Amino acid sequence: MDLWQLHIFCKVFELKSFSKAGDAIHLSQPTVSSHIKDLEEHFGCRLIDRLTKEVMPTKAGELLYTYAREMLALRDETEIALAEFQGKVKGHLLIGGSTIPGVHILPEIVGNFMKAYPDVTISLAIGDTEKIISDTLSCALELGIVGAKTGDKRIFQEKLVQDQMKLVVPAAHKWARKDHIPLKALLKEPFIIRERGSGTLESIRHTLNRSGHSIEDLNVTSEMGSTQAVIQGIKHGMGISILSIIAVSEELKAGTLKSLAIEGVDLRRSFYLTRHKYRTASPLCQIFMKFLKDSCKPEAARPKL
Repeated sequence: MDLWQLHIFCKVFELKSFSKAGDAIHLSQPTVSSHIKDLEEHFGCRLIDRLTKEVMPTKAGELLYTYAREMLALRDETEIALAEFQGKVKGHLLIGGSTIPGVHILPEIVGNFMKAYPDVTISLAIGDTEKIISDTLSCALELGIVGAKTGDKRIFQEKLVQDQMKLVVPAAHKWARKDHIPLKALLKEPFIIRERGSGTLESIRHTLNRSGHSIEDLNVTSEMGSTQAVIQGIKHGMGISILSIIAVSEELKAGTLKSLAIEGVDLRRSFYLTRHKYRTASPLCQIFMKFLKDSCKPEAARPKL
């Protein structure tokens, strides 16, 4: 028995498939089966029952999985500790962010991380929430930061930072001098929405649902593929929209756009650290996640929300 065999066993256990486990760790199905057979011979008992469409762990397999995860976690902690001790944290990390965190939060954190670890390179992909989650599932990205939760059971998410959204209008709009307006008034105004798959759109949808309304109740006049496009649309009189205060901070300071609350509507949302539940994070990814969480703590100077 060795740690590599335990790693393979955990993948089979988690994915309930020899072929899927092989794809995840780049081994052929026969090779995966051979390693599982070696483990069963080592322990003298069956660990996996081979069924027609999927494999199922035996009671012995369930017991082994518990200890195997602890051993693998300790292995990763050991690698991280020794690498940091020797100043040898290096490598390449692929991460992603939906529009708001990808443009307004992650670049500064990534820059600070690379200053702390100059031998590390990071690729930051930016897309809508649906795209980042899809790329995380396909293992194209090790982690993502997105603005909406997913119901996909293969994804693990934890709250990272809270965001505040508000109704955003042009400086010359009739509501520009108001602090808040009733929801019923909003439903009559020309409204710009983000495209399907956007975390902002999902947040608006959930907010309206909690208030007894839906996206269909809005007077939608246009749909935009990015937050910046929505901002430009608002500036040019195409309509108004609900956006993250982070995304429009410069325009609000300059006075070209104004923000206001909607009476009785909670427009707070969160950004979520998003990982594949069944993919073991690399030591470099674990170091970055700790740095990311520390950077996003309320007492940290950045990001400023």
